[in-house]
Amino acid sequence: MSFLEPGGKVSVVKDGKTVEEIDVETEVTLINTKTSKEYNSDKEAEDDVNDVNTDTKQEDLSRTVKIRIAKMPDILSDSSS
Repeated sequence: MSFLEPGGKVSVVKDGKTVEEIDVETEVTLINTKTSKEYNSDKEAEDDVNDVNTDTKQEDLSRTVKIRIAKMPDILSDSSS
């Protein structure tokens, strides 16, 4: 059960200059390493940590983030010639 976080823009830099900004999307998988429970949000995991009825601690959480880029710009070719 992964969840998406709001994407943003990433600057593509070539020769020290920003040549393009591209949109990215992030997919997060948040798992309790002791119980293998997958959370649907950061809030759900935080609530589990703060719940006195569970022994979940912050260090029990593992977060994997995948960044998706729809189209990568061509930064290897030189179009100025």
